[in-house]
Amino acid sequence: MGKTKLSQTSRWIVFFASLLLIVTFFVPVWRIDLFAPQYPEGLTMNIWLYTITGDVEIINGLNHYIGMKEITVDMFPEFAFLVYIVGFYILLGLLVAWFGRLAILFWYLVFTAFGGVFSMFDFYRWAYEYGHNLDPTAAIKVPGLSYQPPLIGHKRLLNFDAYSQPDVGGWIVLIAAAVMAFVWIYEWNRHRPRKSNAAPLAALAALFVITASCKAKPEPFIPGTDVCHMCKMGIVDLRFGAELVTEKGKVYKFDDVGCMVRMMKSGEFDNRKMAHVLVADFSQQNVLIDVGKAHFVVGQDVRSPMNFNTAAFSTQAIAQDFSAQGNGRQIVGWDYVYQNID
Repeated sequence: MGKTKLSQTSRWIVFFASLLLIVTFFVPVWRIDLFAPQYPEGLTMNIWLYTITGDVEIINGLNHYIGMKEITVDMFPEFAFLVYIVGFYILLGLLVAWFGRLAILFWYLVFTAFGGVFSMFDFYRWAYEYGHNLDPTAAIKVPGLSYQPPLIGHKRLLNFDAYSQPDVGGWIVLIAAAVMAFVWIYEWNRHRPRKSNAAPLAALAALFVITASCKAKPEPFIPGTDVCHMCKMGIVDLRFGAELVTEKGKVYKFDDVGCMVRMMKSGEFDNRKMAHVLVADFSQQNVLIDVGKAHFVVGQDVRSPMNFNTAAFSTQAIAQDFSAQGNGRQIVGWDYVYQNID
């Protein structure tokens, strides 16, 4: 592999993928979003290679009450050298394109993997310290409770839903790394003896899994912890729950399908930007169904938490069986449910 040369096309792809990282100097690379009933539009903290922007002052004001330190640029020594690290990766990528050696591309990927792991560890270390080292004289103290932000994904902190995910710059880094990995796999497979494609196929499958894991996903209900976004009641009876998941991965949970419909009609959300609109399967614990595939049973004796009298099922047969067990129950579709809830 030491003297193996990349094709001219691969070298150009590496060249442009390396230059793509320049964009990260001008856009945020990470973001943390906070949502609460008093902040339905959310509060955002954008993390750049060299600074922090967004609703930082408001977040600091809220965090002061629970004893968290003030977030400032000075508390991140990484800002002093992150731009140089990205510059190193740009230069290394350009060297790969210039010399066209598969071995150099391999070490580029090794350094990229190391940088990614170290960055996430460093972020976790900061988040742990920030969420656990609290002022003992704070106005609000909950014994045994810490406020560590999520490393990636969602976490509930008191009445706030916290989301941590890549911003524009972060996605650019991931795309550039994925392009480099695909080029290496292609070139390695092109030059190796033709025996088995298992290794590159396994690498491609791993990249697919990583990419798929970044997509917006539903979350299971946690009884006694989750709260309905509409009526603010605790979600206890999981048979009637409902859930909205935005394209950015934010999850809104409801204790009744009627609460979800009312919220969708309220104008708070752009319903066109929902990745998932789901209802709980009445017959299966914590199983969610797409509303377009659900079979709904409505009836006055179907007692849901907020009296919308609607249950959902994944199959027509189970819905028919449930409908036959009561008086005046009928099986309807999602359009009927949506239109008949005010």
